Amino acid sequence: MNELGNRIRELRDRHDISLREFAKKLGDVSPAHISDIENGRRNPSEDLLQKMAGVLGVNSEELQRLDNRLPVEELRRAMRHDPALGFALRKAVEMNVSSEQILKWVGENDADKKGDEK
Repeated sequence: MNELGNRIRELRDRHDISLREFAKKLGDVSPAHISDIENGRRNPSEDLLQKMAGVLGVNSEELQRLDNRLPVEELRRAMRHDPALGFALRKAVEMNVSSEQILKWVGENDADKKGDEK
């Protein structure tokens, strides 16, 4: 499930840009690094993602939406603000809670909140 890398490759192919050309247009990036990103072995920095979007002629938000990495810094800030969140996440991992279970629970709570707002 490498939507970001696939989309970058698709856009690069659409513009008929080789890996080497693309790397050169991005600046200090090797073709191997780009290949690793497209194949899901590496992740681009936010700065590189913005440069890629510019070269490929798309909005950087389009590519960011496809980046399914955990927002590590946001999670760290949230856990510093609410240490119980870190404990809850550790418990979820220990209990092998699936992503589907979490999404279902979040969806149910979202629906409850919307019902309360009416």
